[in-house]
Amino acid sequence: MDKQHRKNRITILVIFAMSVIPFGIAWYLAKHPGTVRLGTNHGELISPPLATEAGEFSGADAFSAENIGELKGHWILVNPVAGPCGEICREALYKTNQIGLMVGKDIARIRRLALVFYSNLPLPAEWRDDGRLLKALPAPSLQQKLTTINPSPVPDGSLLIMDPLGNLMMKYAPGYDPYQVRDDLSKLLRISQIG
Repeated sequence: MDKQHRKNRITILVIFAMSVIPFGIAWYLAKHPGTVRLGTNHGELISPPLATEAGEFSGADAFSAENIGELKGHWILVNPVAGPCGEICREALYKTNQIGLMVGKDIARIRRLALVFYSNLPLPAEWRDDGRLLKALPAPSLQQKLTTINPSPVPDGSLLIMDPLGNLMMKYAPGYDPYQVRDDLSKLLRISQIG
């Protein structure tokens, strides 16, 4: 009988532990969200995604003004450009061009956008030769929204990903690795039912 009591106690303790431990782990993770990195993305998710409107982008040159409608329904690689495009800016634009080429057959689902935060300087001459790069000026409302994801102007050389519905949903710091962006973008393109 003593052996049976011990066996019953152990069974009850195991059942109790199986029901309490998951709640304890969940509580700990809720209180310390940065403890465990969930997901396999390399970029930082913008949570909640930042919704944009088509009217918040205006073409910065004739080509872009004519084709600005392509932002809707495509995945957009957004390069913020705060001032004259220096070495960091040119490198970031080159990387987004390479990312587009790296995704292969999905290149038609992607557009590139230089989001230009200045209007009094001429656009760089080399941008005119890039037939896949859209250039847009952000409306004041969009500039205000962007302060929610970065209090100061979004730094040159960084990258934002916008989904086909116009939501900015992922960001990368300056100096990002284009292969990591390609991996994240490939996953998004694979699972996306839109764009």
